[in-house]
Amino acid sequence: MSRMGTLIVVSLLLLGACGRVDPTADSKTAGHPSPTPAPTAPAVPAPEAASKDSTPSASPVVIGTIASGLDVPWGVAFLPDRTALVTERDSGRVLQVSGKSVRTVGQVREARANGEAGLLGVAVSPTFATDQQVFLYASTDRDNRVLRTTLRDGRLGALTPILTGIPLGSNHDGGRMVFGPDRMLYVSTGEAGLADLAQEGGSLGGKILRITPDGQPAPGNPVSSSPVWTLGHRNVQGLAFDSDGDLWASEFGQDAFDELNLIEKGRNYGWPMVEGKGGRPGLQDPQVTWSTDESSPSGLAFLDGRLWLGALRGERLWRVDVNGRRASGEKGFFVGTYGRLRTVVAAPDGNLWVTTSNRDGRGHPAADDDRILLVRP
Repeated sequence: MSRMGTLIVVSLLLLGACGRVDPTADSKTAGHPSPTPAPTAPAVPAPEAASKDSTPSASPVVIGTIASGLDVPWGVAFLPDRTALVTERDSGRVLQVSGKSVRTVGQVREARANGEAGLLGVAVSPTFATDQQVFLYASTDRDNRVLRTTLRDGRLGALTPILTGIPLGSNHDGGRMVFGPDRMLYVSTGEAGLADLAQEGGSLGGKILRITPDGQPAPGNPVSSSPVWTLGHRNVQGLAFDSDGDLWASEFGQDAFDELNLIEKGRNYGWPMVEGKGGRPGLQDPQVTWSTDESSPSGLAFLDGRLWLGALRGERLWRVDVNGRRASGEKGFFVGTYGRLRTVVAAPDGNLWVTTSNRDGRGHPAADDDRILLVRP
């Protein structure tokens, strides 16, 4: 039976505990394709946003469910009208989620779901009001690639590849994208399970890339002819800019340490020579590390002076304080309550949208998974 996407009305009450994840899931291996994608949801009322708690030390609270019955939601990006585009990794669908409905606006048929591969990140042009451009990160039969399209009259247009040749694997495909304050597109890639690619300057694997909206190396890159911004990454699945314009990235470790890194132009983040903090000259140490049991970090968002990070194997939402260019004071919430948490984005109303990832082959999904939770920080 297909999974019907639904929107539900909720009051401002904390949601009850839901399905737990498979304890064998870890940072080393990818998920597996989930079952048949859910159909488009009917239009029903959405939850009302709660007022923010002004107490700095207040704990986050789940105050609603934006959508349910989704098929491994992976990327989330807001449009100027405050609706959001959501990608489904395994179905290849692109959904538009608003306060009234979930509807399909397109499908990337060349996307191939295989482990961690599939339809991954989405980014909305900073000049969307005039160009209507949307960017997608897709795994195909040959590679990972960045696609550009338009969203007009509620439908995606033709897909144009603007960057191809990103290494493809069933594991470690990266896939997160975000526009920076410089209006350049930052793209995270994995090393596709081939660790040495992370140190090869000529490979696009294991990197953070910086490109123009046309897919060209951005002006000011370390090497003018290359899209590579930083190297030495294993598998970055979270990118977020803070209020000072600094870029942060969350990264999967292998056996010992997951990482939160401050990203600086041209730096080498050490993989595969170092996992976690190595203190080696020429290599950049992470600001925060976690054991792979308590994190497996994916989506990352910045809101109100803090970074918020979704943990897959760790089954929790991490909060990390940011003071200037330093991150510390990490604290986990909702441990085990909602299962695997993948994507975290700051919503226009000052809340967070957090997606579950319990249908990715490694969780124990509840009847209404996967969901987008509305979280008051």
